[in-house]
Amino acid sequence: MLDMFLLAVSLAVAAIPEGLVAVVTVVLSIGVTRMSRRNAIIRRLTAVETLGCTQVICSDKTGTLTQNKMTVTDTFGNTERLTISMALCNDAQLTEDRSDVIGEPTECALVAFAYKEGHDKSELEKSMPRVAEAPFDSVRKMMSTVHREPSGRYVQYTKGAPDELLSKCSHMLSGDEVVPLTGELRGMILAENRKMAAKALRVLGSAMREMDVLPETISPETLENDMVFIGLAGMIDPVRPEVSDAINECRSAGIRPVMITGDHRDTAVAIAKELGIISDESQAITGSGLDMIPDEEFIRDVGKYAVYARVQPEHKVRIVEAWKKNGMITAMTGDGVNDAPALKTADIGVGMGITGTDVSKNVSDMVLADDNFATIVHAVKEGRRIYDNIRKAIQFLLSANLSEVVALFAATLLNFRLFAPIHILWINLVTDTFPAIALGMEEAEPDVMKKPPRKAGESIFAGGLAAGIIYQGIAVAILTLISFCIGRRQSQITGMTMAFLTLSLCEVFHSINMRSRVKSIFSLKTHNKYLTGAMVLSLVLTLAVIYIPGANTVFRLTALKATDLLTGTGLALMIIPVVEMVKLAMSYTAAYKRRIGGSKI
Repeated sequence: MLDMFLLAVSLAVAAIPEGLVAVVTVVLSIGVTRMSRRNAIIRRLTAVETLGCTQVICSDKTGTLTQNKMTVTDTFGNTERLTISMALCNDAQLTEDRSDVIGEPTECALVAFAYKEGHDKSELEKSMPRVAEAPFDSVRKMMSTVHREPSGRYVQYTKGAPDELLSKCSHMLSGDEVVPLTGELRGMILAENRKMAAKALRVLGSAMREMDVLPETISPETLENDMVFIGLAGMIDPVRPEVSDAINECRSAGIRPVMITGDHRDTAVAIAKELGIISDESQAITGSGLDMIPDEEFIRDVGKYAVYARVQPEHKVRIVEAWKKNGMITAMTGDGVNDAPALKTADIGVGMGITGTDVSKNVSDMVLADDNFATIVHAVKEGRRIYDNIRKAIQFLLSANLSEVVALFAATLLNFRLFAPIHILWINLVTDTFPAIALGMEEAEPDVMKKPPRKAGESIFAGGLAAGIIYQGIAVAILTLISFCIGRRQSQITGMTMAFLTLSLCEVFHSINMRSRVKSIFSLKTHNKYLTGAMVLSLVLTLAVIYIPGANTVFRLTALKATDLLTGTGLALMIIPVVEMVKLAMSYTAAYKRRIGGSKI
């Protein structure tokens, strides 16, 4: 008898690691597939678990929070010269039929605006071909191109951030006249820049420089100085309509959204206020302002800021490190080569699938196929769902295996032969595995994004999971033993068959309980068709080995009478009210603790 007990227990215990690994692997695979269908491509599986812990999401503005569909709406200065300069100092191109513009969205908007004003870029380039250039650089925040005029002289056009551009200008184009750029004129230009930025416009400035001959060395240092300021162009980049709801969902989920952009501070503040990221301008800071704050002070005060404007790539690394040193799990988006260090530093590096470089994608843990902030929030929700479902599957499997061990141990003490090894193998294969995998397909519970993120170091057995495994395993074991005792009054084989039936169906019905670890199954609004299918399959197969001649002989079982079948099934169903009563008691206890806690406050 002891040898049979040890063999059966060994089979029950040995099935635990293999079953858990198989179920977790399937649940993760299903989750990753679901994410990919919603444009979140997981490159490292560890990111799925980390997503559920995310506390801070640091996101670029352009293209992620906004649509990256620029349209010029406001201008300042000499419009004629401004449109020509913006069209020529530009890498975007009109299509042959002039129906579209191909290139980076900001540059496309400028070329389209010039065409609307009567200046075809292709025709301009024929009369003034580009002969030299200083490409855009994120540190300089500007680019320059040099063009040969029909007269044989050369003209340089430069576009970039207005404040940076002004520092390189000594004159201004006023009408058709070049005048010295006085302090008063600088103040007027900057005021106009702030006025546009306050309307959430992205503002670019343009300047020019005429030359008789090309400089011997073509470089930003030789080109971008002593220029003539031409004017400003303000472009609207509408926010993505779904982002506002995603920001609100972040708030309710205890996640801090942070905007990082290279745009003007006023533009960033206007967009952030519209989206609900900040409520006051004091929550915004520029990269230059950040440089003035010592590391120790910034680490302490990083929570004060939710908008970073005019930042450099190295600022992103500093922001991530500050949040991490405060113990916060941080996600960071990036699309450029220079963003790679920040993406690697973050707990979750998020690359851009559309605008991102290969370097940024390769170092990312997750890639957004649509460059959309809302997709990050969905991925966080999916990460929480996956983790919750893994916990449900683990609780189900461990409570099922515990019930087998407890029942076998009690039967051995009472000198009963409860199960044969083949029974344990069958139960672990059929009534454990199929429902456990189906639990991994469970939809997210309605309040999954209304809970704070779990702590990164929190045990998977926290939150009462271990206690649930113990009491549920014991409850199933007791019901199984009762069924055996009832059947044994007729014969040993009838008792074994009833115990086999009750344990098998107990686990099948218990999988319904595990659709939610804390909520009543009668309060759930969704349906898990995969679990229903797994339950039906398990039930049919269980009845098959009991009633099909030959099969029951192999399994050492016997066909049960209708009364015995109903008794065994009824006992198995009892696991549902047992768990429901515990859930009810837990909900009352939790509500009482909240009331007590509230009264103390």
